[in-house]
Amino acid sequence: MTRTVWLKADDSVGDWEERKRRITAGLEAGVDWVLCDEADVSKVRDLGAVSVAAFANGGIDTIGDEGEGPDATVVGKGGEGDGTADLPPDLSGSADLSAIRRDDADGAYVRVFNQDYESFAEAAASEADYTFIIGEDWTIIPLENLIARIGEETHLVAGVETADEARTAFETLETGSDGVLLDSSDPDEIRRTVEIRDEAEREHLDLQWAEITGIEQVGSADRVCVDTGSLLSDDEGMLVGSMSRGLFFVHAETAESPYVASRPFRVNAGAVHAYVRTPDGGTQYLSEVKSGDEVQVVDTDGRTREALVGRAKIERRPMFRVEATVGATVDDAESGEIDGDHIETLLQNAETIKVATPNGPKAVTDLKVGDEVKVYHEETARHFGEAVDERIVEK
Repeated sequence: MTRTVWLKADDSVGDWEERKRRITAGLEAGVDWVLCDEADVSKVRDLGAVSVAAFANGGIDTIGDEGEGPDATVVGKGGEGDGTADLPPDLSGSADLSAIRRDDADGAYVRVFNQDYESFAEAAASEADYTFIIGEDWTIIPLENLIARIGEETHLVAGVETADEARTAFETLETGSDGVLLDSSDPDEIRRTVEIRDEAEREHLDLQWAEITGIEQVGSADRVCVDTGSLLSDDEGMLVGSMSRGLFFVHAETAESPYVASRPFRVNAGAVHAYVRTPDGGTQYLSEVKSGDEVQVVDTDGRTREALVGRAKIERRPMFRVEATVGATVDDAESGEIDGDHIETLLQNAETIKVATPNGPKAVTDLKVGDEVKVYHEETARHFGEAVDERIVEK
């Protein structure tokens, strides 16, 4: 599911200057859509690149010529959806629903005053590409009902006034609404709402502990520093490894040291052959990472986000081979042989490269057999970065 943030910017907000300030704040924050009046479509487009939806003006005719009109037309304002016109006893006689059925409109705007309007919203959702639900005295119950009944028939957008309300909408019944329509001019609320959208979109990984079963100095190799356009936190890094099924958590270089300055935008990720995890859940060879790519940043709790690569810096450096076992058990008490999945990677021999342990970040130069490190492990093979159901041997 792709979550969206829509910004309400019709004449109920105020004059054009007030609407303009709101839209500008939305563009800077990264909203997906602006919902405005018919007369403002071209002015919104002049402010920046954003998808534009417009309330149909009375006659519900198509707005503008090809390329000049909105990306979506919405009925309901000044009509049945907002209570200006009465709902007909038989919804088959609804002017708003008829416009959607004729493809004169793409979306329906419905203020849910009572159960009749909830039923009207459900009927609209079965026909409309976008359905906007604006709660009045009660908001969560009708949203829950519509999420449960509608399924994937429409892009369900909940009306909200704060970022906290947006979070609730995205989390309702675990599935949540597909989008939110934010009615606020506060730049901080707009920014926080977009951040909450991004959080709702992000993958959460189940990281686990692996036991170090081997570490040795090896020769030199071409290693890759992935320098991102983002500042990473102390608990953030990337998932890298020689084997796609088992990736090691490597910390960003956020720590100060007496010898080198911190590089909080950087992860010293390992040798060119290794994989790094990407935001789509795939992997990419470090040798292929370049400026403009996106890589996945993950924290020690498994929360993820994407980061834009500014450059990949490749230099020849001495390396460690790090081997670990995931799900280790003693197969035979007498032999002491350890069962489990063995994974490994090459990391630069330097104090600034750190992995995650139960006691916090630990330099690879200090690692010992028996230490535990955080990894991401999955029971699947990969081909060109995509998970495949086949037997692949990596050693």
